[in-house]
Amino acid sequence: MRTRRTREALTGLALLAPSLLGTAVFLLVPVAVALWLSLHRWDLVSPARWAGLDNYAAVLSDAGTRHSFAVTALFTALVIPVQTGLGLLVAVLLARRLPGSGFFRVLYVVPWICAPLVVGLVWRWVFDPSTGALNALIGTRVEWLTSHALALPAVAFVTVWTQVGYVALFFLAGLAGIPPQLADAARVDGAGPWRVFRSITLPLLRPTTSFVLITGVISSFQVFDTVYAMTGGGPGGDTSVVAYQIYSEAFTALRMGRAAAISVVLMVVLVVLTVAQRLWFGRRTTYELSA
Repeated sequence: MRTRRTREALTGLALLAPSLLGTAVFLLVPVAVALWLSLHRWDLVSPARWAGLDNYAAVLSDAGTRHSFAVTALFTALVIPVQTGLGLLVAVLLARRLPGSGFFRVLYVVPWICAPLVVGLVWRWVFDPSTGALNALIGTRVEWLTSHALALPAVAFVTVWTQVGYVALFFLAGLAGIPPQLADAARVDGAGPWRVFRSITLPLLRPTTSFVLITGVISSFQVFDTVYAMTGGGPGGDTSVVAYQIYSEAFTALRMGRAAAISVVLMVVLVVLTVAQRLWFGRRTTYELSA
C-alpha cells in the first residue's frame, strides 16, 4: 500500500512538473530578480551597485510616480464599472439564446483575443484628428488623444471595448450555472423579471463578479500596450499609468533599480487590493436544493 501511494505521489509530481517549472521560471524568478534590482542601482551598462532602500525612498517621494498611481486609479475607476456592467448586460442578452447569439458570442470575444498593441494602433488611427474615422463620422475636428480632458477617457473606452467580451464570457458561464428552478419558483410567487434578477441572479453571480472584478482591477493597473500605442503617456503625462512609468524609468532614464522598485510597490498595491476584494466578496450566497 505504501509503495502504491509513493508511486501515485511521484506520478502526480511528474504530471505537475511542467506547470511548476513554468511557474518558477516565469513568475517566481522574475519576482526575485525585481526584488534584487530594486535594491541596486543599474543603468544596463555599468555594474549594479548596492543601493539599499534608496530606490524606494526616491520612488515614494517622486511626484511623477505618485502622479502615475493617481492616473492609474482614475483609469481603473473609469474602466471597471463600465466593463463589468456592460459585460453583465451582454451576458444576460446572450443567455436568452436569441437568433444570432452564436455569432455575437464570437464577435464580442474578437477584440479581446487581438494583440493590445495592434488594437491601440488601430484606435489611434480612428481617433486621429485629421484623417481619423471618428471625426469624419461626426463631421468636426476633436483632438481626442491630445486633449487633457479626453485622452484618458479615450484610452479607457478602448480598454472597455476590448474587455467586454472577456467579462461577458465569465458572466455567461455563471448564468449557466444558476439552477432555473429558482427563477421559476420566484415567478410562481409573483416576482417580476427585475426582482428575479436582483434577488436571485445577482447574489448567485457573486463568485463570478468577484473573479471578474479582481482580474479586471489587476489588468487595469497593469495596462501598458494600449497607452503606449495610443498616447505614449501624453498629453503632459495625463495617460502616464504606472506600467508606462516603469517603462520610462527603465528604458528612457535607464534607472532599472527605480523601475524595479515601482514594480514591487505596484505588486504590493495589487496584493492589498486583491485581499480587500476577496474579503468584501467573502460572503457567498448559496441555495440548497433538495429533490
